[in-house]
Amino acid sequence: MVMMKRKSPPREYVDGCSMSDIRIIRLSHRAGRDPRMSTHLGLTARVFGASEYILCGDNDQAILDTLNDVKERFGGKMIARHEQSPLGFLRNFIAKGGTAVHLTMYGVPYQDAILELPKDMPIAIVVGGAKVSREYYEMCQYNVAVGNQPHSEIAALAAFLERLNDGVSSPEEFTDGKLRINPSERGKDMIEEE
Repeated sequence: MVMMKRKSPPREYVDGCSMSDIRIIRLSHRAGRDPRMSTHLGLTARVFGASEYILCGDNDQAILDTLNDVKERFGGKMIARHEQSPLGFLRNFIAKGGTAVHLTMYGVPYQDAILELPKDMPIAIVVGGAKVSREYYEMCQYNVAVGNQPHSEIAALAAFLERLNDGVSSPEEFTDGKLRINPSERGKDMIEEE
């Protein structure tokens, strides 16, 4: 299979980066209609090691507050914020050398695309809403599918990040929280840190 790859931007990204420099861009959030979907995308991004969750569309502070509350209680470093101009953000991100990946059911298989992604540059993963404008398909260097059938954005993000990061974030990534969960076969085992 031949990958359709766009010309790579110059590699002059100024933010120091690692494979954990992953930003999730949630497009077209609609307050009142999408809070559960957008919150779960943020929670999925967090547990799979994203450094930033960028909510676009309606500025829904309740979602950002929920994600920041989870970070405070359970630890982690992910920043959750609103972006008024997602296209402008993405243009700037790519111009600085970042790699943009658009998750869409129309893209190439994610298993193949992940093998071609640069491992030493920041990645922005664009997760669409109801309708994604053509500009995103053209601007992103990779249009990637987790199956070429209708599916959940949350499932697509989880599958992509799991493959990209070889699993979820390690427990060491979440040691700065007030609560810690001890894995248990039965029941809930949670410790409140002092």
